Amino acid sequence: MHPDPQSPAQRIVADLRDDIAAGRLPAGAKLPSVRDLAERYDVSRSTASKALILLRNEGLVVTRHGSGAYVREAYPIRRLGPDRYARHRWEQTGVEAFATGVPGSDSTRQQGHQTQDVSLVAADEPVAAALGVEVGSPVYERARVMTRDGIPTHTMTSYYLPAHVEGTPLVDPSPGIAGPGGGFRVLADRGLPPHEITEDIQARMPTAEETLLLDLPSGEPVVEVWRVTRTAGGQVVEYARGVHAASRFVWSYTYAIPD
Repeated sequence: MHPDPQSPAQRIVADLRDDIAAGRLPAGAKLPSVRDLAERYDVSRSTASKALILLRNEGLVVTRHGSGAYVREAYPIRRLGPDRYARHRWEQTGVEAFATGVPGSDSTRQQGHQTQDVSLVAADEPVAAALGVEVGSPVYERARVMTRDGIPTHTMTSYYLPAHVEGTPLVDPSPGIAGPGGGFRVLADRGLPPHEITEDIQARMPTAEETLLLDLPSGEPVVEVWRVTRTAGGQVVEYARGVHAASRFVWSYTYAIPD
């Protein structure tokens, strides 16, 4: 059941929402306290508290225990499309880690930073099915947390067959991208150049762990992406799972309409 738009709590929400949209309450600004709102609108404190909860659930404000409610900071939105996998980005181009910049003549800078945790694990059912091995077979798991301007944006966990990546930068746990050209360049150098990608995308609510890891406000969903990367011959060389903060990305695709 949706709240009555004429209810006292919704009137407070509407006024504060307008103030945020107009910039009268800019990002990071502290909202009036529950007591101040109750006095201003001549309502109970529980009603004023409900209004702040509704704003938090809309993703407009964040609450800090013992401090109050603040207008949520707006993060830059990254547009993601097939071009992020373009061959020119990894076939002939070096990539410098830990820098933010624009493409140069002979190098492309990685925007942001990523941690890495690499381990040999037993393949579960989805990983085994994607890589074409038995459940429980050893596979390399490469888990990363990506940040931009110090803000976590998404996680990405990739799985590989040991025979494909053993001894390569893909199993090096050092922070940053894998080698000078990234993971696809490493695979290409091993004679397994990526050629085709299948992505499945689904929105859902985050787990408690994901909420903490991505520093998500209450009520924000995540977008989960499953990626299967194949060579031109159909060999699967990577199975990956990413979890993205929904407000920090837009997926954009242009393609011919199939017959």
